[in-house]
Amino acid sequence: MKNGRVYKVESKDIYVIDDEGSEYRCSIRGRLKKSFNLKKDKLYNLDIAIVGDNVKFNENNDGSGVIEDVENRHNYISRKSPRIKGAGVRGERLEQVIAANVDNLFIITSVYDPVFNNKLLDRLIVTGESSHIDINIIINKVDLDEENLIEPWGALYENLGYSVILVSAETGEGIEEIREHLAESTSIFWGQSGVGKSSILNSLYPELEFRVGDISDLHRKGKHTTVTAVMAEPEEGVRIIDTPGIREIEPFGIKKEDLGHYFVEFGDFLNQCKFNTCTHFHEPGCAVRDAVEDEEISVERYESYLNMLETIEDDINF
Repeated sequence: MKNGRVYKVESKDIYVIDDEGSEYRCSIRGRLKKSFNLKKDKLYNLDIAIVGDNVKFNENNDGSGVIEDVENRHNYISRKSPRIKGAGVRGERLEQVIAANVDNLFIITSVYDPVFNNKLLDRLIVTGESSHIDINIIINKVDLDEENLIEPWGALYENLGYSVILVSAETGEGIEEIREHLAESTSIFWGQSGVGKSSILNSLYPELEFRVGDISDLHRKGKHTTVTAVMAEPEEGVRIIDTPGIREIEPFGIKKEDLGHYFVEFGDFLNQCKFNTCTHFHEPGCAVRDAVEDEEISVERYESYLNMLETIEDDINF
């Protein structure tokens, strides 16, 4: 059998590149499908083979292949699927797995067009934190920020320990700083539609232009909804995963009492709350709320937390 890595998934076709750089269009062996566990839980894999997976496959006579095994993932990044209109609530919002075996998450935002959205950024951060992926924040279009309005936001997230890179795909500012983070790693680029992710990737690696912009959400009605991502290796040791632009994001599989663990600045206060199941919203003796009042936690991040807390559904098991 050959060893390979999944770089693209289209419907039932799994595209794999082997160790020598040859590409194969693969299907999945039937017995692998039958043995696959579809339990709807964050701890289980809900896609048999996704972008970033390491696989073993056999080559057919016609140059295609059959995937025989998928190696264990050291992590994967996902989100809750959008609601399907008219299909009801229970059981419809499953997990969309985006990519596996990721080292770095680059969250792309912008100053204007679209305007900087800290609540969407925080949702993406929580998604990355829950998947145990290193997080980098890119703020694009800084050439439009004549009054330096974005600097306080950059300082806020830098003080939380995140890498913040101010970028202008138009002028080239910050592009080389991004490149410094890419060596010997697999990096996924993810962000809101229109923030300039494609322009940034083209500035980094112009040869990827044919891939960028050719990516879209593919919705398959029924049990599951998939998101198409594409991985490329523009230079040795550098793997880039490009993803579709998003309009909204909701992390999957996080309980209300656990959400605070993915806001890093809450960490020093979580064990000081009166109740170990504290949601840091209305309970008495909440050390997190006290920290907000004492300006040890920013009001903006706490409001972001509350906004996310409201969207977590208590009574649905995924």
